[in-house]
Amino acid sequence: MSTNGYTLTPLTATITPGESTDLQFTVTGPDGKPVTRYQVQHDKKLHFIVVSRDLGHFQHLHPVEVGSGVWSVKITLPEAGAYRAYADFAPEGGSGLTLTTDLLVGGAYTPKALPPVNRTAHVDGYTVTLEGELVAGQASMLTLKVDRDGKPVTDLEPYLGAYGHLVALRAEDLAYLHVHPQESATAGPEILFHAEVPSRGDYRLFLDFRHAGVVRTADFTVKADGAATAPVHHHHHTGH
Repeated sequence: MSTNGYTLTPLTATITPGESTDLQFTVTGPDGKPVTRYQVQHDKKLHFIVVSRDLGHFQHLHPVEVGSGVWSVKITLPEAGAYRAYADFAPEGGSGLTLTTDLLVGGAYTPKALPPVNRTAHVDGYTVTLEGELVAGQASMLTLKVDRDGKPVTDLEPYLGAYGHLVALRAEDLAYLHVHPQESATAGPEILFHAEVPSRGDYRLFLDFRHAGVVRTADFTVKADGAATAPVHHHHHTGH
């Protein structure tokens, strides 16, 4: 898929399930040449995110430049099936872009249903709870709170320039939505994000957070409803 004349092109043809693969790709610009100059955003020149088509599997990777505009990243995809990759970057002198490409992993596979709607995620002894609503067509504030063994975590470590990195994907078409962390002076337990979703429907949210030197991912399925500013119809009057 091309955006503003930029295209993400994988150079690696075959990915085998469960095997580490050196995935290489280029980003070509409007002039047809690989882009070699990038702005640093969230501590990196380029963020590379891979999800399975059913949005059950998520990886946020950091490719390295190997020369001539080629990026390389080690990736292991667990099962056969269709995956989508996103390159999130800003070329020097340009604005931020997200390019996508499909990755196919050979073999028989069975599509899975979207994970059920949840407000609480458990990962490696951590519990992450989500507060706030996604509202179609307007910005929402989301609060993610990190606990460990029932106690609030107050010593989160910066990851990509913030105390957390949140990716939102629309289940219907895997559209990638930008979510921005709010600057915070405290290292947890709460991480605040501004999220803006364009339409109603199901979304998957993936929060990367770092604690005790390890980056972990908490995932959520959230339903976005219509605008909260819709008129309210009162069928009867209630006294206060």
